[in-house]
Amino acid sequence: QVQVAESGGGLVQPGESLRLSCDVSGIKAGSYPIGWFRRAPGKEREAVSCITSSGRDLYYLDSVKGRFTASRDAAKNTIYLQMNSLKPDDTAVYYCATKRGSTVCSASSTWYNYWGQGTQVTVSS
Repeated sequence: QVQVAESGGGLVQPGESLRLSCDVSGIKAGSYPIGWFRRAPGKEREAVSCITSSGRDLYYLDSVKGRFTASRDAAKNTIYLQMNSLKPDDTAVYYCATKRGSTVCSASSTWYNYWGQGTQVTVSS
């Protein structure tokens, strides 16, 4: 059974960094993409980033380009989202998701069929 779980969220001040982790089990390591999404209070869920099975990282929000970096550790079956220079607008619940049997990414949340429970990121002074 495929399981996906995020961790690493927390409360930070503007300008600080956080690294989110996404642990995946039930799928062969390195054989799946991971999409990162977030939902801010009162807003729709939006695609943030994705990393393909081969490690190519994509960023769907102009506001995170240059600040966020997605990477994967195939040996650990873990995917990371390094978030630097965090801003209050980054406050949201962050989710990771995957699609079994695929190697490519999508910005559409409906494309993914396995989701984590989410981890809260709060950026506030």
